[in-house]
Amino acid sequence: MGISYSQTQSGAYALILIEEDGDRRIPIIIGGFEAQAIVIKLENLDPPRPLTHDLFKKMADEFNISVMEVVIYKLEEGVFFSQLVCNNGRKEFSIDSRTSDAVALALRFGCPIFIAENILDKAGITINSSDTDMTSINETESLFEPEKNKYGTYSDEELYKIIDESVKTEDYERAAAVRDEIEKRKRRKV
Repeated sequence: MGISYSQTQSGAYALILIEEDGDRRIPIIIGGFEAQAIVIKLENLDPPRPLTHDLFKKMADEFNISVMEVVIYKLEEGVFFSQLVCNNGRKEFSIDSRTSDAVALALRFGCPIFIAENILDKAGITINSSDTDMTSINETESLFEPEKNKYGTYSDEELYKIIDESVKTEDYERAAAVRDEIEKRKRRKV
């Protein structure tokens, strides 16, 4: 679904996964760098240099390794455990992964993310809404108080310039905050 600021942990973000044919959301607290890696792919931003997950994807491609799916299989003391299910053309194998890295790679490989039903039951938050827009975080913003937006006074043109400059200087956190302001404005216009 997207990324939201988390006020529960300083410097952290909440990755919000949404059940494909249901109303449950799974908030997963991740760090700033991990959030940047996910937002860059969600927003189709093109960083000037490849990030670690892009490098991993290129190496996997060179060695004919595909990530077929991501499985979030365990939740223990607030920590989600994940595996990358891979195939090299001869055999299928699994690799243990941090969930934030697994999601960043799933986006790059275009593979599905599966969550064990017991985790959905335990950590899932049900949102009663007919809106199933996968790009909207409005429904979950009450879970995580968003950071006060300091970009509200800028013009649209200025915001796009800030995003371009932020990507060039690899300040993806700033780019994401500006993107959030632009998206908020678009929703108001609709």
